[in-house]
Amino acid sequence: MSELVAALPMYDWPEMRGEVDAQWARLRDAFRQRGIDAPERMARSNRDLPPVPGGIRDGAGNLIAPDPATLPPDEFDFHQLWLSPALLFGQTCWGPMELGLSEHVQVIAQPSYEEIEGGQGELYSSALVMLADGGPSVASPDDGKAVIPLDLIRGKRFAFNNPDSMSGLLGLTHDLEAIGESLDIFASRSESGGHRLSIIAIAEGRADIATIDCQSWVLAQRFEPAARQVKVVGWTARRKGLPFITARTTSAGVVASMREAVAELGLTGSVAKQAFVERIV
Repeated sequence: MSELVAALPMYDWPEMRGEVDAQWARLRDAFRQRGIDAPERMARSNRDLPPVPGGIRDGAGNLIAPDPATLPPDEFDFHQLWLSPALLFGQTCWGPMELGLSEHVQVIAQPSYEEIEGGQGELYSSALVMLADGGPSVASPDDGKAVIPLDLIRGKRFAFNNPDSMSGLLGLTHDLEAIGESLDIFASRSESGGHRLSIIAIAEGRADIATIDCQSWVLAQRFEPAARQVKVVGWTARRKGLPFITARTTSAGVVASMREAVAELGLTGSVAKQAFVERIV
């Protein structure tokens, strides 16, 4: 039994579990063919993470996270996953990476968003969504530049998924700063706990606007009834999508083999399709 950990939590909606499991099965088998001791199943809760007595430490011996065994077993702390010394293969966001995670992990590859509106190769953007008013949604611009309707969003209640999310908060922050504005443009800001929850908050009248990454927006249109009550009014600029990562201690040889496997399966590159994208567009 492998002592390593793998997870693909970023788009692991309940309705997508079967497809995400299938994606991992393809990766797992490709890794094993290259001699990598990949785990049979992915982690989906804190109880699936191996204990680290005394807590997780960085290369200098500094404590950076508690022992996963001390956390609520039925919850799933993504930062614990990302920082786990047992992490073989995972996926994160460039928000946490920008805020310090990059010091503790290695990037294996960037997935492709080529077949999703708002995506281009390894780049993705977020849709600005508000309550539908009968008018059409705004199409993603061909040049990938931000489309921020200032007059429409000024003074509105903004919902974001979590504070370190590039797609839900930081990307929009950067785009507003680029045009001389800030999050102060909004009347209020509230954390929803997830992109799906942000959409529901708008549909239920608890928020006015949110930024939803393009792949989550596709999933919402497929699975979330509340998505029918909102529409796209703008887009953030395109940025690097959610990278596949591994622990900083994973050997160079294993990283190289995983990169080869990921590329062979067609999960990366400007013209490749992400494994389950074809099923959701």
